[in-house]
Amino acid sequence: MKLAVLTAGGVAPGMNAAVRAVAQKAFSLGWEVVGVEDGFGGILEERFSPIDRSRLGGLMHRGGTFLGSGRSKAVREKEGLERAAQRLEEEGIGGLVVIGGGGSLTSAKALGEAGVEAVGIPATIDNDVPGTELSIGVDTAIDTAVGAIDQVRGTAISHNRAHIVEVMGRDSGYLALMSAIAGGAEVALIPEFETEPGEILRFLEVAYERGKSHFVIVAAEGAELSAKELQEYINEAEGTYEADLTSVGHIQSGGDPTSTDRILAARLGSAAVEALAEGEAGTMVGVSGEETRRVPLDEVVGKERPLDPDMYTLAQVLAEMEK
Repeated sequence: MKLAVLTAGGVAPGMNAAVRAVAQKAFSLGWEVVGVEDGFGGILEERFSPIDRSRLGGLMHRGGTFLGSGRSKAVREKEGLERAAQRLEEEGIGGLVVIGGGGSLTSAKALGEAGVEAVGIPATIDNDVPGTELSIGVDTAIDTAVGAIDQVRGTAISHNRAHIVEVMGRDSGYLALMSAIAGGAEVALIPEFETEPGEILRFLEVAYERGKSHFVIVAAEGAELSAKELQEYINEAEGTYEADLTSVGHIQSGGDPTSTDRILAARLGSAAVEALAEGEAGTMVGVSGEETRRVPLDEVVGKERPLDPDMYTLAQVLAEMEK
């Protein structure tokens, strides 16, 4: 069989490792592998490139995606879907592995409905895909954000200031919350929970009275109270602390993947090919505890992965105990 693999949507560390695992597993079955360049648009534009073992060297540790990534609205429309399915058929492709986030998995489901044998692999630093406890790229992104928090804290301590660290997460606060817990931040601003600026200001004052010389806030970019608004509020209040702002930005989605992401990518890449080999297309492969699992794309697309409120409570408890 000829298998195609593509990466789409936002870049997540570990995508290259996932492509490598897909190819290696396919080779073990005697299959041929082609890469689709620049996401779903590459199908419509017939940008298929053969992948052999010589192209896989050094991929495990590389960030980004050597296939390129992109978003294509056309492939979700009826005409585009039909053209994409036709292109894959003309190329002799019998199976497709899609590596990406929620939008990419939506397109994979749509292609499946158009007759394409497709399996999805979750790869997004937001960790907002239902059906899996962890998506590829999350561990690396948290490590990157925590590294920024650790370095910022030294400045905050030295200048007796509040420092706001803005991390990625438009609709999901997972990255911000886990980074805040791991980085020992005093406050986490996330889209799922509303926080009043006055409440934060009171918390700052209490912390100062308890002898705290600095204050670190981690804010998701999609939080209702933005990092910039909070900075202005704190500074205009002319209270105990002045506030600085650092935006970590896209370095969270770049960089070399951690060993955890490399191993997760290896597991899910291999599992995706196994799903196709066993006739279980129309699924996404994910992890639950120590097990890999197959989840119908119908149960993934259009659904949300709720944030655990207990983790938000934990972040608050740890902040209150911090001296």
